[in-house]
Amino acid sequence: MAGLGRNGRGERQAAVGRWRTTGSALLRVIVVWVVSTLTMMLLAGILPDFKLTSDNGESITRVALTAAWGAGAFGLLSALVWPLVVRAFLLVPALVLGLLVFFLNGSLLLVALRLIPTGHGAAEPETAVIVAAVMSAVASATSTSLAVRDDDAYRRRLSRLADRRRRRRGLDSAPQPPGLVLIQLDGVGERTLRHAVDSGLMPTVAAWLQGTHRLTPWRTDWSSQTGASQLGILHGSNFDVPAFRWYEKESGEVMVSNRPASAVELQRRAVERTGDGGLLTVDGASRGNLFSGGAEEVALVLTAAARRGRRNRSRAGYFAYFSDPANAVRTAGSFVAEVGRELAQSTRARLRRETPRIKRGGLYPFIRAFATVVERDVVVAAVMGDLLAGRTAVYADLVAYDEVAHHSGPRGRDTDQVLRRLDRSLALIAGAAGQAPRPYRIVLLSDHGQSSGETFESAFGLTLKDLVRAGCGLPVPRRARRTRSGAEARYAVRVALHRPVEEGEERPPQRESDPVVLASGNLGLVSFPDAEGRLTREQIDRRHPALLTTLANHPGIGFLLVRSEEHGAVLLGGGGGGGGTEVPLAQLADDEGPLKGFGRGAADAVRRTDTFPHTADIMVNSMYDPATGRVHAFEEQIGSHGGLGGEQSHPFLLSPVELSAPVPDSGELVGAEQVHHVLRRWLGEGQGPQIPVGAEALTTAEDSPRTAQPEGSFPVVDRVVQDKTC
Repeated sequence: MAGLGRNGRGERQAAVGRWRTTGSALLRVIVVWVVSTLTMMLLAGILPDFKLTSDNGESITRVALTAAWGAGAFGLLSALVWPLVVRAFLLVPALVLGLLVFFLNGSLLLVALRLIPTGHGAAEPETAVIVAAVMSAVASATSTSLAVRDDDAYRRRLSRLADRRRRRRGLDSAPQPPGLVLIQLDGVGERTLRHAVDSGLMPTVAAWLQGTHRLTPWRTDWSSQTGASQLGILHGSNFDVPAFRWYEKESGEVMVSNRPASAVELQRRAVERTGDGGLLTVDGASRGNLFSGGAEEVALVLTAAARRGRRNRSRAGYFAYFSDPANAVRTAGSFVAEVGRELAQSTRARLRRETPRIKRGGLYPFIRAFATVVERDVVVAAVMGDLLAGRTAVYADLVAYDEVAHHSGPRGRDTDQVLRRLDRSLALIAGAAGQAPRPYRIVLLSDHGQSSGETFESAFGLTLKDLVRAGCGLPVPRRARRTRSGAEARYAVRVALHRPVEEGEERPPQRESDPVVLASGNLGLVSFPDAEGRLTREQIDRRHPALLTTLANHPGIGFLLVRSEEHGAVLLGGGGGGGGTEVPLAQLADDEGPLKGFGRGAADAVRRTDTFPHTADIMVNSMYDPATGRVHAFEEQIGSHGGLGGEQSHPFLLSPVELSAPVPDSGELVGAEQVHHVLRRWLGEGQGPQIPVGAEALTTAEDSPRTAQPEGSFPVVDRVVQDKTC
């Protein structure tokens, strides 16, 4: 009887909750209608070519009724017609679509005026455009302001749309096994996560750690950056990815991990090497990543952005998200606030003369706002849609922290605010998982950490390229061009705007005799394009007798990796590290000689990179101070990653305890490829083994054939046109 009583109270509470939700939604509709009516009346009084009365005049009551009719018709048309309008503009740049929301949707007002029963609504064409835009903006702003911070309302809206889709797909007919959702917090190291939890910045993660999840640290390869880590995690191989960017002599091309064409080639090589399409080949979704993981459902995925023409659906996530005007206003308001926040924070840092510090002007405030607001909102909405639609496996990358840490440093007020907002996004995703048609296991992970320190140029007055040219006896310009940051968000913005990728320092040299010097955080690569294969130390000395000595004696250099005719490969200690020592790779040991202070696993990481076909003639790692965690990035970053030294090599894996342990108690998780095998095992625990692609399909993961999969996964609108080849 007590159980029946509790059930009865539960049903009554659920009924009250439903009535409360319905009442809240109805109240919002009424408020928006009233505000729209008043706005229309105000515009009719201000604009001479827009009227709501006949030539003989009308009473205020009659005018109000006319305005109410017009506002109601306009709102109804917007709700019914706008998704169809979006479909017609799929080739418009994504960010431009956010602005077109108001103007295109507002143009429906012209039709709404024709539907007023009294026939008194009229406007000149040029005035109608202004009225339509204002009406659309006011209606959307009012609706969003009532629910912009109401995460429950946001989840309910997505849930209703997903319910309709599930009914059409018949997903509610039988229970389903657990799905797996993998959320990557780009650049958040294990220590940073622990600090955020201990400081109360991430209560959602803290709650998981206290009951449902375990935290496992892991170590990256020498190349501690998203390209190498995410390729290994999603596709099971990051072989021959020596850095974020590197020069390939046989093609004369510079490969850049977050350039679309390079990402496609890297993914193709990984698929060819493993014989498998990727982690997400079975009913998977890839959101906001560099690589697809073999998923059929992609949004904001860089490998898909390399496609051209009507078959390119790389920006589908933007269109699906911005097709809802409320989403557009919700994000637009946060975008403006984030730009203002960055301007205030950078001004405060400059006035306080904080160090280390880099320039944060130009377009950076907008790039930061794109990464921390636009991309975050679109990716989170896509993931929630995937969960509510019942997709089997989802992998999403949230780049907000990584972008801000590059410019503000890994720890501080700026990044604390980003971590707090990321935790709120995780709470939204967890809430959606609770309403999904199947149980979900949420795994949180990172691809690398961030190490702090003054840039190499700021500390020593010259770039790595300047130092190499000086060692080669080549002229060094007085004002060398700065080595730009390779942060992922900059390229994501250019892809979203259909802008070509700028090459800058990544352009091959005009003269073949000039060295190619590239930077990947605190890892530098020096290649000589006129020589086949990797040059040996002896060959480099014959060409440029002072080069290796110049580099090895510099206080900002930790160690160098070069080939040797006698020993095969050697590590040379730099002026900031091993003090001119030379150790063959076969004798290399952790925390000794050139690697003193770099920690466990450094020797194996260097040895593995030495086996890559495209390892540079000279690999340069900056100095590292274990006492302070300081490194010197060779590009414009005070929070950096890409090489060895400090927290950049120590990401994390946060997994539900119901899944098998990532590694035995005495073991250690090393390298992105091992993380891939752990995630595959977890997929198998809930779904059975993944299906590898056939040998005949080893092109790109996007081109590999798929078995028939359920349609769609992003219920923000009914569905954006889907490219089945992605």
